[in-house]
Parts: sequence; structure tokens; C-alpha cells
Amino acid sequence: MSRNRRRYLVLDVFTDRPYGGNPLALLPEAEGLSTTQMQQIAREFNLSETAFIRPPRNRGETHRLRIFTPTQELPFAGHPTIGAALALADAGWESPELVFGQAIGPVRVSLRQQKDRRSAWLWAAKLPEVGPPAPPTAALAALLGLRPTDILAGDWGPAAVSAGIPYLVIPVRDADVLARAELDLQRWKEILKGWWANQVYVVAPMEGPGGTRYRARMFAPALGIPEDPATGSAATAFPAWLAPRLGTTDGILTVTIEQGAGLGRPSTLMIEAELDDGDLVAVRVGGTAVAIAEGNLRTPD
Repeated sequence: MSRNRRRYLVLDVFTDRPYGGNPLALLPEAEGLSTTQMQQIAREFNLSETAFIRPPRNRGETHRLRIFTPTQELPFAGHPTIGAALALADAGWESPELVFGQAIGPVRVSLRQQKDRRSAWLWAAKLPEVGPPAPPTAALAALLGLRPTDILAGDWGPAAVSAGIPYLVIPVRDADVLARAELDLQRWKEILKGWWANQVYVVAPMEGPGGTRYRARMFAPALGIPEDPATGSAATAFPAWLAPRLGTTDGILTVTIEQGAGLGRPSTLMIEAELDDGDLVAVRVGGTAVAIAEGNLRTPD
């Protein structure tokens, strides 16, 4: 491939249906591209993330992975990691594991084969943590155009969590409330723009509080993402909010998150959270992907 042309792929991630899930632009041979060039390419694709596979830099890595939104580079993101692993597997990678060097550190990915469907499971490079107390419920309700009673409170109330990228988890009563939520950008600037977690992750229990099936929406104005169809980094952090509320102390907690339906891009994210005496000791987020397109693009000057 000429240095002034680069091969790219487009995959839909966290889905097994074309034109569902979260679209990802991927350059599988990105060695030699500068940070400025990668940011220009991500802005040109204008998807929530564009990923660039490069040769490994440190011992233990199989590849280097850099991830950009249209406006900035991310230390880690879920659907680019899953998509890159599955693209490499489709291209002939034979080992059941990969390790992507990312800004957050090495991110391990396991490949699983079930019948005719291959899935990839990323392991959290940084275990989820809980951040500062959430802003008042009334402020969060105004932020989303909801009533304060639409937001769960008490033990099941909002909290800030992070597994590398911080999110404010705002739990609402049900899927109908979730569908009505609309982020008020001016209130977001007033309440969250400079706060510890300014990505907004709104979740609704599908089986009532105490269940393990959730529907979610994610808003990230600071990253240039009005709403994301599927957010692996949020799913990676989510067990820090959910596990203590379920009272889970040992074993593997399995969680399913549905996202993106309102955008016409239904997505399914699977979570496995391992706990030992109440502590999270491992978190895995899994999903599938569908290849949609491939081609060549001109390298920016």
C-alpha cells in the first residue's frame, strides 16, 4: 500500500446485524501516521471513534491501538478495542488473545467462538472506581428534561464511576423515562462541564431494581458525541455502580446492556464482573461485530 494511501475498514460493533451497533472506522496498518494526521482522519470519518492499529511498542503487547473521537484522542474505548480485535481475527490472527497497548495501559482481549459467531471480550486495564458524590437529583432532572421523581434515589441513586474514562451514572425508573430524556446542553455546561465526570450515562432497569438487564443512553458533548449507540468504556465502569447495590460479594456477576435503539442502531453489550469478598477483581465486556465496508483513503499532508 502506498504511503499516501491507507486501507480502512468500517465495522458495526456490539451487534450481529449490519447497520446496527456502533460504527467504527479502523485503519489496520497505521504505522507512520502522526497524531495530527490521525486526528484529521477521525474528523473526516466523523464517527464516535476511529481506531488505528500500529506495531507493538512495549513487551507483552501484540499491537498498539490509538483511538480518536472527531475532536480528541481517548486513553481507552470499548467498541474500538472490540472491533479491532475482531477485525484482526477475521484477517487471520490465530491466538485466542491479543494485548493492545493503549494510553491507559495494556488492554487484554480474549476471543471466543460460539457456533458460527466470534465474540471479543476486553479486560478492564483499570478496575472501576467510584468518584465524588453526584450533583443533586433536581439538577440532574433538569439536565435531562425530566422530573426529579423520574430519577431513582437513595441506595439506587446516581453516582460517578470510572474505569479510565469517568461517567455519571443516572438511573431512571424505566425505559419510557429513558426514551424521554433529552440532554440540555446549557445546563450540562453549568453543572458538569468541568466536573469529575461529564459523560452522562443514563440507565433504566429492564427487570426493576435488583435485575441485571439494563437499557442505556450515553451523552458526551465534551468528546464531540451528542449520543453514542454503544459505549464499552461506560459498560466497563458500570459494575462499580451496580455490584454494591445488588449486594454481590463473590463470584461472577453477568449483566446485559441494551443501547442505541432510539438511534436506530440497537446494540448489545455483555458484562462479566468478578468479585472476591465484595471487591471487583476483574471486569470483562464482550460483543460481536459485522464488517460493513473497506476501501482506501488519501493520507493527509
